[in-house]
Amino acid sequence: MITIIGNGKMALAIAKGLKENIEIVGRDEKKLKKFSEITGSKYYLLNNFDITNKTIILATKPYALESLNLKGKAKEVISIMAGKKIDEIKKYIEAEFYSRAMPNIGAEFMASTTAIFGSDKTIEIFSKIGKAIKVNSEKELDIATAIAGSGPAFLALVAEAISDGGVLCGLNRELSYELTAGLFKSFSAIEKRKPSEIKDSVMSPAGTTASGYEKLEEGNVRNSFIKAIKSAYEKSQKI
Repeated sequence: MITIIGNGKMALAIAKGLKENIEIVGRDEKKLKKFSEITGSKYYLLNNFDITNKTIILATKPYALESLNLKGKAKEVISIMAGKKIDEIKKYIEAEFYSRAMPNIGAEFMASTTAIFGSDKTIEIFSKIGKAIKVNSEKELDIATAIAGSGPAFLALVAEAISDGGVLCGLNRELSYELTAGLFKSFSAIEKRKPSEIKDSVMSPAGTTASGYEKLEEGNVRNSFIKAIKSAYEKSQKI
């Protein structure tokens, strides 16, 4: 049994992906009922919930940590809250073991890339919803959050822009979206190749790709993405 505390979008994505014996805990009974209908899981109200000997996935908003009203000592607490260090979590929740993880919304489709700082049990759980990558420190986990956690939103911006470019050139919206989605699927299939290798294999001298790439460099796209990752990481340190 895995207990998920929190009933937001990420909690729902994890529950859908795990497809196993899960219970959900939260404050809003109406939302809990809807969550239960979707996942088939039991639900409980948060106030004074007993976590004794349970494996907890803590999926609340970071600001809600201080107001959690839990009793007992959990077997393990796995936090997916951005920026919240284990030492701070220990102040509010008692457990034998503590881990941190940062999945992304691909969890719903068992395609999350999840950074893990913690136990083998945590790796085992999140391996069921995609790829689990162990990091060596909480600092690395926070950096990974900027990539694996926030990254889907950044890539969504890229996908939308590419699709808009197709529409600008004359494609209808549906076809442009379909081609863009196919592009991302193709790219994921060659994930083991370095980005520079992929670029060099596509870009021929004075060709169409080189012409487009020049425009991306003129727009400082590369630098903007570097700054986006850095900004997301720095924000996690202030939560």
